[in-house]
Amino acid sequence: MEFDYRKLKGKIKEIFDTQDAFAKALGISNVTISLKLNNKAEFSQKEIDKASDLLKIKKEEIPVYFFTKKVRETEF
Repeated sequence: MEFDYRKLKGKIKEIFDTQDAFAKALGISNVTISLKLNNKAEFSQKEIDKASDLLKIKKEEIPVYFFTKKVRETEF
């Protein structure tokens, strides 16, 4: 299952300007954040909790940023 991280990427841009700056604040590498945002690795519960604090995401909004399923476009 893949998740849609577009809203999360927008929030990262808004607060940190770059994924690299966000990754450093989160305590992970730029490569690791890239893997996570491209559905090649998963966020841990601790990372989600810390990221939501860093990005000022309310706890009740976490599912919107981290658990929105990616909808596959169908070909016609």
